[in-house]
Amino acid sequence: MENEANNKIKKIIEEMLSRLTVNFENVTICDDGNDNFRFAVKSSDSGILIGNEGNNIKALNYLVKQIVKGGKDEDIKNINFFIDVNDYQTKNIEKIKNKALEMAEKAVFFKRDVEMDPMSSFERMIVHSVLADQENIETESSGVGAFRKVCIKYKSNKNSF
Repeated sequence: MENEANNKIKKIIEEMLSRLTVNFENVTICDDGNDNFRFAVKSSDSGILIGNEGNNIKALNYLVKQIVKGGKDEDIKNINFFIDVNDYQTKNIEKIKNKALEMAEKAVFFKRDVEMDPMSSFERMIVHSVLADQENIETESSGVGAFRKVCIKYKSNKNSF
């Protein structure tokens, strides 16, 4: 069932790319093992698909998710997925994780709260999840709209001197 549902999403992506007249070699489905799927698009037109600061790929993800949610196929509505073009999203996720860990290190070293730059809800979710198990750290989102950001808060260990 899951494989069939993923293939339906793959077809939606391929059809959208064809209608946009974007050259692409293929779309492959990658499973992270936690029921999250990455639809990896291999394309020579990656600049057009990714756009300035990833704006086009964010819009493509949004449109495809809206098509999936609004469709008649109940089996594909609850699948967690994102579209990646030439590993742009994967590299961006790693960059966000590394930045979050670096900022958390600063917060602990200086024993002060640290604010990150504004980011999307997806990016904030990555920061919250990567720092969830950190011992002396709490994360909190603040701000409104495009100015929403993560504050990495230092919390002292009551058992230390």
